Amino acid sequence: MALERLIIKDFRNLAEGDLSFSEGFNFLVGANGSGKTSVLEAIHFLGHGRSFRSHLTKRVIRHDQPALYVHGRIAQSGQQALPTGISKSRDGETEVKIGGQGNQKVAQLAQILPMQLITPEGFELLTGGPKFRRAFIDWGVFHQHPEFYAAWSRLKRLNKQRNAQLRVAQDYRQVAYWDAELAMLTDKIDEWRRDYIEAVSARAQSLCSEFLPEHQIRLSYYRGWDRETPIQQLLADNFERDRQLGYTVSGAHKADLRVKVGTIPVEDVLSRGQLKLMVCALRLAQGLHLTEQTGKQCLYLIDDFASELDSQKRGLLSRCLTQTGAQVFISAINAAQIDEMSNENGKMFYVENGKITAG
Repeated sequence: MALERLIIKDFRNLAEGDLSFSEGFNFLVGANGSGKTSVLEAIHFLGHGRSFRSHLTKRVIRHDQPALYVHGRIAQSGQQALPTGISKSRDGETEVKIGGQGNQKVAQLAQILPMQLITPEGFELLTGGPKFRRAFIDWGVFHQHPEFYAAWSRLKRLNKQRNAQLRVAQDYRQVAYWDAELAMLTDKIDEWRRDYIEAVSARAQSLCSEFLPEHQIRLSYYRGWDRETPIQQLLADNFERDRQLGYTVSGAHKADLRVKVGTIPVEDVLSRGQLKLMVCALRLAQGLHLTEQTGKQCLYLIDDFASELDSQKRGLLSRCLTQTGAQVFISAINAAQIDEMSNENGKMFYVENGKITAG
């Protein structure tokens, strides 16, 4: 699975572009502000229906234009390439087309085009709040269990309904109705998450050891409440506290992945360069696990490749990415920064003032 072709129109500072990619490495070289990161962002938009730099669509659409458009052709093993596309207008209207069929869902794009993103801000996975690590876990669960997306969406709606009811409830009977289904969904999602982390942890820790041999990394899953108490009982026992606070304290929405060096959180031990390597190891582990479990290849988007990494570490990351056999997109300020990754299967693109030319 690879992105063969990408057509961009009115995305950030890119007025238009029509690019044909290598199935291996694709390098985007240009000065800061040239538009190279916008190309990565457009690929991400095609797979997720949103930007990784802003949640405001109006900021992504090119100045004074009514809408943006991103179209791709995705190679599929033994089948014809699958055309996919997404457009978004300033008034918020979204149109997704897959295989020439309109009115498709954004979640379908994510199933078709799984991708991993590594950016200079990617430290948030390790140093930010639990929501970043929940998203990491849920990416893997989403690609392994097709029913996860609907279950997680339903659970979030139930939590909102329960929280609204807590603000007016006088006794537990007034929220018990929500808790039966909430508990059932919570247990199922917890099971999926726990199984996923158990499955991916060995590979992740192996890669972390390769990237950071001087440290012993441990991953552990926290489900969002204590191990001994069933969630339905906990919801009932904590009703009074939740009612006073006005929201549900415990549950799957509080899950976390705890990453430590020995017994110490990684952010208290590792340097910025080491944190970036660890993020790379975790993202690679997810992609490799996806291929092993589903046969799908994962795309890797790496923005500002040289940031925080010396030549030796860039070479190590290059070798690991090459071994995956996956399609990789990398941005860099100049060609010298990607010398360690250049290979005969790679393709170079130069970006300047929003214009893209193949090298």
